[in-house]
Amino acid sequence: MEQFWQKLTLFAFKRSDTSGESCIKKIDQEDSVITITPETADFLETCAGSKGGNLFLYQTALTHRSVVHDYEHATPAVQSNQRLEFLGDAVLGLLISDYLFRNFPDSREGELSSNRAKIVNRKSLAGFARSIGLGKHLIIGESADKNKIRSSESALADAFESLIGAIYLDKGLDAAFAFVMKQITEHADFRSIVAAEHNYKSQLIEYTQSHHLPPPVYKVIAEEGAEHEKTFTIEVSVDDRQMGQGTAPRKKDAEQLAAREAIDRILTDGHTP
Repeated sequence: MEQFWQKLTLFAFKRSDTSGESCIKKIDQEDSVITITPETADFLETCAGSKGGNLFLYQTALTHRSVVHDYEHATPAVQSNQRLEFLGDAVLGLLISDYLFRNFPDSREGELSSNRAKIVNRKSLAGFARSIGLGKHLIIGESADKNKIRSSESALADAFESLIGAIYLDKGLDAAFAFVMKQITEHADFRSIVAAEHNYKSQLIEYTQSHHLPPPVYKVIAEEGAEHEKTFTIEVSVDDRQMGQGTAPRKKDAEQLAAREAIDRILTDGHTP
């Protein structure tokens, strides 16, 4: 495992620490038009796993886009956490994929993809963010509804991913891995999220709606066995394209299996249901 991270770290972005040792960049009015409190600085150092680091980078991770609107004419320009969110999302996807691959050896590709999607979706990430009290440390513009944003699922999820991106840039993949393991895989809700029942029919309906496609059509294509022990084979199609089949003693179960095969095919093609 250690060698794996060492190899990946070779491809990491150049970190903010160029001296070989971590050093805190103090933030004052000459560096930025916004500041963070000592309490937030302590919170960030706890998240990063050690003292030091590029504090300005972590400040950016907490900065909601409403701040950019309020200080659009400021010099130097204020940055929101949107770029760090993009990076953190990719780093988180890699770390969770690796964890699921190693810890769920019997899971198929479709199941791994589905579990990853349940872990890294906005609802789950916002829950992880709330568990560490991230909302109270968000930097929000004066013109915005601060109370609403601090509890916003979207804002919390974005900031959580941004924080992962900041830790990765500042301290590397090992530190990002440690944060993700502590705050996600060791979280009390992690196993329940992974074990949550898959409603594949609902997922397929959501996919068709989000892609402006007609709803899935289920059709019984085979019915076998005596009356008391019948099995049904059902096919599901989307926009006249056959997407999956399922066989089970109950039609509802066969439909779920057919929808599951359809979801697996969608995930294999690189789409998110």
